[in-house]
Amino acid sequence: MCRIFYSLFVLFFLSSILYAQEKQIDSTKVMDLDEVIVISRVGLNNYKQEKPLSFLDEYLEKSNKITTIKRGNYAWEPSMNNMLTDRLSVTIDGMQIFGACTDKMDPITSYMDVSNLSEVHVKSGQQGSENGSTIGGGIDLKLQKNSFGYDDWNIGVDIGYGSNGNSETISSEFNYSSEKYFVNIDGIHRKSENYFAGGNEEIMFSQFEKFNVSAIVGGKVSDEGSVIGSVIYDEASDVGYPALLMDVSLAKALISSISYEHKNVHNVIHKWESKLYHNTIRHVMDDTKRPDVPIHMDMPGWSDTYGFYTKMYAKKEKHTLLFNVNAYYNKSLAEMTMYPNDLNENSMFMLTWPDVRTLYSGVYGEDEIELKNRQKLKVSARFGYQNEYIASEFGLHSLRIFYRELEGKKNRILLNLSTQYENKINNFDFLLSAGYGERAPSVSEAYGFYLYNSFDNYDYIGNPYLDNEKSSEVNFNLNYSNHKFKAGVTTSFFFISNYIIGKIDPTLAQMTIGADGVRVYEALEYATIFNTGLSVSYNLLPAIDIEGGLSYNLGQDYSGMNLPLISPLDYRMSIRYRKNYFNASFNMNGAREQSNFSSDYGEDMTGAYAVFNANASYSLLFENNKLILKSGVENMFDTYYSTYADWNNIPRMGRNIFLNISFVIQ
Repeated sequence: MCRIFYSLFVLFFLSSILYAQEKQIDSTKVMDLDEVIVISRVGLNNYKQEKPLSFLDEYLEKSNKITTIKRGNYAWEPSMNNMLTDRLSVTIDGMQIFGACTDKMDPITSYMDVSNLSEVHVKSGQQGSENGSTIGGGIDLKLQKNSFGYDDWNIGVDIGYGSNGNSETISSEFNYSSEKYFVNIDGIHRKSENYFAGGNEEIMFSQFEKFNVSAIVGGKVSDEGSVIGSVIYDEASDVGYPALLMDVSLAKALISSISYEHKNVHNVIHKWESKLYHNTIRHVMDDTKRPDVPIHMDMPGWSDTYGFYTKMYAKKEKHTLLFNVNAYYNKSLAEMTMYPNDLNENSMFMLTWPDVRTLYSGVYGEDEIELKNRQKLKVSARFGYQNEYIASEFGLHSLRIFYRELEGKKNRILLNLSTQYENKINNFDFLLSAGYGERAPSVSEAYGFYLYNSFDNYDYIGNPYLDNEKSSEVNFNLNYSNHKFKAGVTTSFFFISNYIIGKIDPTLAQMTIGADGVRVYEALEYATIFNTGLSVSYNLLPAIDIEGGLSYNLGQDYSGMNLPLISPLDYRMSIRYRKNYFNASFNMNGAREQSNFSSDYGEDMTGAYAVFNANASYSLLFENNKLILKSGVENMFDTYYSTYADWNNIPRMGRNIFLNISFVIQ
């Protein structure tokens, strides 16, 4: 069946090109290394979305650059350019925030929801270093907030249900704006039982419950100046992780900020924004609901971050400028207590993150220059200084078991550089960029103490003597567009020296019962990652759009060994129909088998698959009010499958029929 779809896709692509060549017109749209994922629900325009009230993770997967690593039905970890979050800069409205789980059960995106956000800015490679040092790129989650204007308000309510797992979602929001102030208040609650894979196989420990509330208030203090405050509280409980050995009894975050914005500061500086922020996270893992556990344990973690940034936006003649000065202070602490079955024996306690304190400060500058004949040149640079130290004497002495002379503190200099050239010739957009970036080892990579990884069944120990990881990259984009047809090819290549990965140390004994041994984080000489993709879209009729895409990726180390968690060849196609108040779509996505897997790191081959989805919606208007009805089916043929991104081959959800009702009063 896969071959049939490949053939149809190629025929569609070739025929579209032939048609497009007959209909060429001028186009001014440039597709570069930046991408914006629109999530805004103001006015509840979500009838345009394939599945209203989707998790943020599902929105992110619509990006051409992002995939997600799944350890269950909740809190998927973003991956960009086939690099996980350790190599990415993930921020919330420019604010730094770090998870509190040593097993990556709580990526930053898990503490946000679609009700909080207007859009997500995705920037590949060194184009994503605006808010922090990075190797693979940057993801910035933009909060939804009104602008000042005429008196306007709306109230919205969303109710959603999914048949697979009996998932229930209810969301509400209130938005008000005037010339002097605005208010945004929203809340969402989600709950799901265990889901079922294709063939009606129940996936145990895949349940979850979560609620999220947020409020943003802005007020003008002068004609050009305004103060904006925000607070977000997110709490998840009873979260199962079927691909892991433990679940999560509690994961909660409090995220707050206050900022000042001033517009038209000078005839050159058109905006100046400064923000103070604080966020605190608590994450508790436990295995009390798991049967036949050889030894019970609790694994709580904490992460607190204080920070600020000040950004200046300027325009002078042909130069568009951005400057960002930022700093943050983070405290990461995690511990584990093991309780023996024999009550006469003592429990065992260890610090898995030894109270690591990180102080970072950096300066970022960007200049986009308009050249002749629709050409552009953009250059950017970030310079950062990072100081980290171990605040716990107990944790420091624990690591000295392996590193006797360890001082417990480290200073690092981090550098990120990028240059990008764009040119437009008739209907073609051409982009070429190059970059160099550095990133510091993560807390786990530098200071982790016996962190169990169920993916390869090894305990991991950090290495505080690791050097910075360094990446040199080249990106190439070529796009063609006219009023009916668009096509684009993107290619990127990363050469990463001091590539950090866990290597087996046969001299060390594992701590986890049943583990195969111990790995210590080391820096390989280098590794390479190659990504390329093709995307096409065609306006077949005024109401019908067709889209499709292919992508291929390859990651290897210096010896030619495959890197783990690299996507195989995947493909997608969708047909959308929009007419008046009716909207419908049919889409398919799939992949070839993962033949370039990394057996050394616990991977095995995943099979090829193709999954089909369909949905339809209708919008009803009552004076100024709106009622939106939407229903659809995911995995309509109940296919049983897992992908390279499914931890320990945990199968994906089978057939799911969803229904959503949205109502907005204005």
